[in-house]
Amino acid sequence: MIGINRAKTWILIAALGGLFVLIGYAFFGSAGGWTFLLIALAINFALYWFSDRIAIATTRSRPVSEQEYPRLYAIVRELTQAESMPMPKIYVADMLQPNAFATGRNPQHASVAVTKGILQLLDERELRGVLSHELSHVKNHDILINSIA
Repeated sequence: MIGINRAKTWILIAALGGLFVLIGYAFFGSAGGWTFLLIALAINFALYWFSDRIAIATTRSRPVSEQEYPRLYAIVRELTQAESMPMPKIYVADMLQPNAFATGRNPQHASVAVTKGILQLLDERELRGVLSHELSHVKNHDILINSIA
C-alpha cells in the first residue's frame, strides 16, 4: 500500500509537470517548453518541501504545547506509540468548524491539525477515532499526495 501511494504521488507530480511543459510548448514553442519545464520543477520542489506549511498557514493553525492541550497530546502520543510512529507536530486552528487533517511529506515530517470546534464537539472516544484516522494517513504515506493535490 505504501509503495502504491508513493507511486501515485510521483505519477501525479510527473503528470502535472508534463502538462505544464506541453502548455508551454503549445503556446510558446520549444523555448516555452523548456521555460515551463523549469517552472514546473520549481513548483514541484516547492510543493514537496512546503505543502505542509502551506496547509498549516491556510488554516491559520498554530503549534501548541502539551501544557495547553494535554488531552490532545495524550491521545496522539498513545496512538503513535501503538503503531511505532514518530510523534507528529501538533497544531490547533482557531475555528469553530469541526475539522482535522494530517499533512507533511512522510511520517518523520508529519503534522496533525485540529480545530477548536472539533475539540469542543467530540468526546475523548470520538476524538481518538478522528485522530486515529488522520494518523493512518501518515502511516500509509497518504499525506504527501493529499497535500500536493
